[in-house]
Amino acid sequence: ADGRHYLVTPVEKVGIQVDDAPFLAVRVDCEGDGVSQVLKFMTNVGDRVIAGPEHALHVDYTRAEHEPRPYLEIRQGLKALVSRSVFYELVGMAEEVISNGKAILRVSSAGVQFSLGQVDP
Repeated sequence: ADGRHYLVTPVEKVGIQVDDAPFLAVRVDCEGDGVSQVLKFMTNVGDRVIAGPEHALHVDYTRAEHEPRPYLEIRQGLKALVSRSVFYELVGMAEEVISNGKAILRVSSAGVQFSLGQVDP
């Protein structure tokens, strides 16, 4: 809640600095299709999360380098940066749709649709 991150072991709790996100999503598996499709992610520390209402997937394009920064909500306000290779897999799974007159890439999981960003003309 205070925005700080800690490494907790059975004997100590140490404050750490996190440059971007405390976790990294290193794998995605797609199961099912259509409305029953789910995207199952695994993080670098073994967390397994299904993207959906409680674990949102979003892409941030606000950084100075204008590179997409995809994130997945993991737990208690903590998020994982989606690795580049996993993001490329998501782009490969995405469908192109028209929204507000612009073409965007979108993936679905657990009944929720997530935008991966606008398709360049």
